[in-house]
Amino acid sequence: MDNRDDRLGPGTYLTPEEAKEFHKIFITSFIIFTIVAVIAHFLAWSWRPWLPGPDGYAMIDHGVAVASTAITSLLA
Repeated sequence: MDNRDDRLGPGTYLTPEEAKEFHKIFITSFIIFTIVAVIAHFLAWSWRPWLPGPDGYAMIDHGVAVASTAITSLLA
């Protein structure tokens, strides 16, 4: 007697319909995650670019000076 069922592959417990449903959910969630990540990276780039502009990293020095002034005024 052959008591095999239509499960996919060894060690898996999904029928072909369940596998297709899981694949659809996985792909949809992956696409949503990728879109959110792209938007987050774009917003982070708009807020603070990762590569220096024409003045190099001079703006970072200015930002550090402003931050240190604000922190010292809070501590004083």
